Amino acid sequence: MTDHSLYFEDFQPGQTFESGGRTITEADLTMFSMLSGDWNPIHADAAYAAGTKIGQRLVHGALGIAIATGMMHELGIFHRSVVAMLSIRDWKFVKPILVGDTLHLVLDILQAKPGTSARVGAVDRRLRLVNQHGDTVQDGTSEVLVLKKAGMAAR
Repeated sequence: MTDHSLYFEDFQPGQTFESGGRTITEADLTMFSMLSGDWNPIHADAAYAAGTKIGQRLVHGALGIAIATGMMHELGIFHRSVVAMLSIRDWKFVKPILVGDTLHLVLDILQAKPGTSARVGAVDRRLRLVNQHGDTVQDGTSEVLVLKKAGMAAR
C-alpha cells in the first residue's frame, strides 16, 4: 500500500475514491465465523443454506463492514491523517455477499466540517461495497476525524 495520505483541507464534498477488487473466499467465510463465533446455519451449513431463497451460504454482513474498512485503508488516503472513526450510520445490507463475489469500495466525500479544533476536522463519507456485477451490496455512512495541515505541528 502506497501512502497517499490526504489531510482535512484536501477533502471536498463530491470527491469519489474507488478501491481495487477483492474476491471473497471460503477461507474468509470460515475465518470470520471462527473470529466472531457466529456459526448461524445460513453461514456455516451448506445443506441448510441450499434450501433457502438464495440457495447457498451467505457471507456475514459484519464481514462486509470489515472488508469495507480494510479497503479504505488500501486507498491510502487516510494512512497517516486519520485520528479516529466517529461513527458508522445508516448501514444497509442491500444484497447478499456470496463466496466467490469480487467486491470493491466506492467512497464518496459528503461533508468536511472544520469544527473549532486547530488540529482536526470531521469528514463525513458514504461507503458503498459493490460486487462484480456493479450491484451495491452494502451502503452506509461514516464520519472520521482527520488531521489538518495547519495542526500537524501539534502532533
